[in-house]
Amino acid sequence: MYYHDARLQHPVRVTEPDPAFARSLQQAIGGVEGEIRVCMQYFFQAWNARGPDNRYRDMLLNTATEEMSHIEMLATAVALNLETAPAHLQEEGVKDKLVGAVMGGERPRAAIEGMIHKQMLSAGMGAMPIDSDGVPFNMSHIYASGNLAADMTANVAAESTGRVLAVRLYNQAHDEGMKDMLSFLIARDTMHQNQWLAVIEDLGGFSSQFPIPNSFPQEMEKGDFSYKYFVTSTDGSFPTGRWSEGESIDGKGRFEATKVEPMGAVPVLGPARPDSGAQKEQMGANATDKMFFNK
Repeated sequence: MYYHDARLQHPVRVTEPDPAFARSLQQAIGGVEGEIRVCMQYFFQAWNARGPDNRYRDMLLNTATEEMSHIEMLATAVALNLETAPAHLQEEGVKDKLVGAVMGGERPRAAIEGMIHKQMLSAGMGAMPIDSDGVPFNMSHIYASGNLAADMTANVAAESTGRVLAVRLYNQAHDEGMKDMLSFLIARDTMHQNQWLAVIEDLGGFSSQFPIPNSFPQEMEKGDFSYKYFVTSTDGSFPTGRWSEGESIDGKGRFEATKVEPMGAVPVLGPARPDSGAQKEQMGANATDKMFFNK
């Protein structure tokens, strides 16, 4: 069960509406790095959570619900930035901004005008569940594996890419109200990155949780290859680093750089089936007589 407070989690103010920036904000709503993505990811991780400790499920639900608040803030910001946008972008000020955007390597006027036209027709000059190119959010990048440690590492990645996007939007923003809102969202991304890492630590840390899943006995994997860094260069050279020598991160082995060599034979498949639609030369001797079952 969920409850709603009509007040925003953080103030959203726009002094100078900017339709081009409204388009950019759509990426933070419906893009692969956006708030719909993490909101749905945390909800499904919570709803799929199993185990005797409900703390992690409850924590995920709290954070997923907070992400709904972030969608609300960004949707409000999009609407405010479109509030005074002309339907056909004819005003000189808007055209000047668009010329500057083109010269700066950003989206051309036609693309921005097309997005605003879409938002006007389908959303009444409001936000939509789409990215900055107008592609609908489709849930194809929601990670909820049912494995708590795997989900936490996926969450760190999600919050990291989300924070990268928020920083880029902050650097693109000219309106102080938008900078203030994005500064808040960047701070929440900082918290959530640390939060998911804290869960891994709470579970016992990297040494007990990795490799994931820790329920599979490592003695059943081919241990000779568990901590070898395969070098695929033709001359056997490779960049040395933490990953190529020394103790493994999980503390259960030692990294070793090894030039990769083929261990299997060249694959040879059997002849094509008579009903597969292949050429008769692929089917072997007497293929023509076997090509149709009714003969």
